Amino acid sequence: MPATSLADWLRSASDDELAALLQARRDLATPPPSDSTVLATRAGTAGSTARALEDLDTFTLAVLDALLVTNADTEAVPVATIAALVGTDPGPALDRLRARAVAWGDDDALRVVPVAREIVGPFPAGLGASVPALADVDLTELGEDEHAVLSALAAGPPIGRSKDAITQVPFEQAKTPVQRLLARGLLLRRDPETVELPREVALVLRDGRSCSPGALREPALPTNPHQQSTVDEAAAGEAAEFLRHMESLLTQWSEQPPPVLKSGGLGVRELRKVARELEVDDAHATLVVELAAAAGLIADNGTTTPEWVPTTLTDTWLASGPGQRWITLAQAWLDLPRLPGLAGQRDAKDKAMAPLSDDLRRPLAPITRRRVLEALTELPAGTGVKSVDELVAVLAWRAPRRGGRLRDETVRWTMAEAAKLGVIALGALTRAAGALLADDRSHALSAMVDAMPAPIDHILVQADLTVVAPGPLAPELAAEIKAVADVESAGHATVYRITEATVRRALDAGKTADELHDLFRKRSATPVPQSLTYLIDDVARRHGRLRGGAAASFLRCDDEVLLAEVLGNPVAEEYELRKIAPTVLVSPVALADVLDGLRAAGFTPAAEGPDGRIMDLRPSGRRIPARTRNARRVVPEPGGASPDQLAQVIAHLRAGDRAATRRRGAEVRPPAGGGGSDTAATMALLARASREGREVWIGFVDSHGTASQRIVTPRHVGGGLLLSTEDERYPLHRITSAALVED
Repeated sequence: MPATSLADWLRSASDDELAALLQARRDLATPPPSDSTVLATRAGTAGSTARALEDLDTFTLAVLDALLVTNADTEAVPVATIAALVGTDPGPALDRLRARAVAWGDDDALRVVPVAREIVGPFPAGLGASVPALADVDLTELGEDEHAVLSALAAGPPIGRSKDAITQVPFEQAKTPVQRLLARGLLLRRDPETVELPREVALVLRDGRSCSPGALREPALPTNPHQQSTVDEAAAGEAAEFLRHMESLLTQWSEQPPPVLKSGGLGVRELRKVARELEVDDAHATLVVELAAAAGLIADNGTTTPEWVPTTLTDTWLASGPGQRWITLAQAWLDLPRLPGLAGQRDAKDKAMAPLSDDLRRPLAPITRRRVLEALTELPAGTGVKSVDELVAVLAWRAPRRGGRLRDETVRWTMAEAAKLGVIALGALTRAAGALLADDRSHALSAMVDAMPAPIDHILVQADLTVVAPGPLAPELAAEIKAVADVESAGHATVYRITEATVRRALDAGKTADELHDLFRKRSATPVPQSLTYLIDDVARRHGRLRGGAAASFLRCDDEVLLAEVLGNPVAEEYELRKIAPTVLVSPVALADVLDGLRAAGFTPAAEGPDGRIMDLRPSGRRIPARTRNARRVVPEPGGASPDQLAQVIAHLRAGDRAATRRRGAEVRPPAGGGGSDTAATMALLARASREGREVWIGFVDSHGTASQRIVTPRHVGGGLLLSTEDERYPLHRITSAALVED
């Protein structure tokens, strides 16, 4: 006998079918339903059903629309009727609807949960109210203007607004297309300004189909084949550029941290300053600052005048290799519960949303981001999509109810951000990103290291005192060049500028003139120009003749005339310098401030350590302690219950069904709190069932407070427990009633 209700259908389902349902709709299993009636009730709620529809594709939803059009929520419908409406075999879609308990029944008697109509809306498939008298309507005699009105409404929704609906006039007096259609009965007048297209007229215009041909199959996704190595190398170039931008941001904010807005986030002026310094657009700058915060490299320092300040993790990140740096940022992006693309857009109060503010928080963003990238993993290695818009169309077809109003924009933002970060290139996923998606960080690291160009160990020194790095420098060489030169232009080939100030900076850091000469002589692939040699020697000759230490600070110099010149300068009075020996001056001011004052006055002092060697007193930039980050990774998609857990839930369900359908004798109910004759009677009934090996029906409340029914065969009763023949344990104080099962 066919199931007439969802509960009956669930009761007759196999364990595998129930397991598939509970896996697809995980909310149905928590807490475990006591029987099939409870499960059916949960499955028919609006919230649960709406979640069940989120992952369904356009064709499956079109079949659901057809079921609602034929009123399958109130009466059984044969599959042939649905096939005629959609124009193809609805079998695969019906299987998906049945697997989620949105539809049930055999092919000759299909039904859907009543709440589906509430979720889909008043016009399933974009069709209006039914007027059976119009089933065989002839539209051939209509004019073009009337056809145009009907065709527009037939595309859905079937409701239109028109002032011509204020009054309904006879056909002879009708002057407009809407008035003529109302007079013909081909439009329904809902109110003085609203008309509705009857369902039968729309179906005639749609050739009897409830959905468009495009809804029946997934759109094609045009692709371009590439060598995987080409994709990886192109992405590695973008990744290296992004790492350079991040390093520049951290350097910039170490020296001048930007303020935090009163409402939280980063101001427009500060964002544009970052974009100008990095020579990128605002969207790229937003992504850089968002990932800096997501990776824990910057944070709000939480003072009375809060600023965005690099954390102590910055130094660890800067000391890491390029591959490890990229892994840190790429993982932070994958798990980022925010949408950087929203920055600059207006919220509901017409206020611009700021980077780093709570306005950009979207907890489901990691799920959407991975969904986009996983669509690329389905393509052959190295194959890229031709157009992002075509990928948008494919993902929209696969899950039209997911993502809300930002569904399509989120796909575009994800692809753009992935390209900037080096996750994709040429529309294809890189090997490193594929490994990262699979949570294989070691493979991702090796893949990115292999794809990145090998660091070079040489530079090109030119006659105009510029140094060209024709590629990424080895870390040691890069540090040495940055110490003696400033970046003039950055990119795949970086140009540095050497000046008197940069040479003095290197000498202040402890380098000697011989070491600088040796650096350029060994590392330059071009001859070292004489002008650079003269510059280094000239600065070195004047550098360090005046040396300082801490008294709070002291100055010493073998040239007494030079010390006398210092004492005669206004800087001596400003920093309270006094002579304590023919070659020594002391000051109560910190050494770094004294040296800065002397340099401003035209002197070239150097700092001296306790061992007499020159030391570097330049600040390395502001830092704040890194905040403790939650070690638990963002899990984009819950894994669901294990097979053992599902088996326990199904066993619980089956037990409840058996208890609800078996005949039972007179119930014995212990009083609240236990004790008394009824408690003794319950114990006696359970003991009798144990001795005679009979089944007993019990009412039971579990540790979650959920009441259920059970059919058990007691094996032992005592010690506060009922032990069944299946080794199940039931605390006696949780048994609310008991009765022998009657044959």
